[in-house]
Amino acid sequence: MGNLIIVLILVAIIFFSASYVYKSKKSGKKCIGCPDGCSCNCEKCKTK
Repeated sequence: MGNLIIVLILVAIIFFSASYVYKSKKSGKKCIGCPDGCSCNCEKCKTK
């Protein structure tokens, strides 16, 4: 029973993470999770 709970929690985390990435990409964000609001110097932010 304990293993089932852990598996369900992991599946929920993966599901919500994937849905966050999908929604962010669909709305046009290039640098998901960028703490500087895409004003940093990473490669994804430079190509916008």
